[in-house]
Amino acid sequence: MKARLAIGITLAVAALASLAVPLLGWAQGRYVRPTSYEPNAPYDGRYTYARIRYTPPEFNGFRRDVKWDHDYPRSDHHFPKIIAEITTIQTRTEVSNIFTLDDPELMKFPFAYLCEAGYWHPTDAEVKGLRNYLLKGGFIIFDDFARSDWVNFLEQIHRAFPELHPMKLTPEDRVFDSFYRIASLDYNHPYYGVKSEFWGLYENNDRNGRLLAAINYNNDISEYWEWSDEAIFPVVTSNDAYKLGVNYLVYALTR
Repeated sequence: MKARLAIGITLAVAALASLAVPLLGWAQGRYVRPTSYEPNAPYDGRYTYARIRYTPPEFNGFRRDVKWDHDYPRSDHHFPKIIAEITTIQTRTEVSNIFTLDDPELMKFPFAYLCEAGYWHPTDAEVKGLRNYLLKGGFIIFDDFARSDWVNFLEQIHRAFPELHPMKLTPEDRVFDSFYRIASLDYNHPYYGVKSEFWGLYENNDRNGRLLAAINYNNDISEYWEWSDEAIFPVVTSNDAYKLGVNYLVYALTR
């Protein structure tokens, strides 16, 4: 069964080339910001990709151009397409939603993604929203940050969960056996070449409890999702990034 699924994800990646998604993202070495965003679709019970929007803080009157929308909309369309292809989860593939962490509507969507987590600096209301969201059953991926970004990220997480500390994940953590059996976490950042680390926030700091958040440090799995139809990265690398996302989602929806 697992062998058939592995073949299925390879075929699904190849099929993404037919998706009509604008070519936004890194173009000729330059990041191109989206010029518009899709309107949010109302909740209807199906899995809908939920991306977190936030406003970066100002430093000495300068606001850093943090790309919370990095990889949008391509990764936000590609990932649900994979979910629809290889699982029985009822999934929307034609839309994705954008929320702030203090938006009450986010509570209807149990799985969320936050990009450039190293420069994330939530407001007090967003800190409260994140805590409520995760404790009431939500799950979030923190992605696309590396190197010294960890210091700020940890500071912000402790604002929401002063009682919790991120735990370094290993292949023995149950999230890596929720759909695919991921036996190795030997990943690299797509551009920096540094070794990835995977961390998690467990409820009550208990590895036998519920995982609230997956933290992809020194990694950027949505970069692989975004360009999985363009042959920028090896197919096997894109597949591995998808397998992480699939496992995170299946874990979140079944715990």
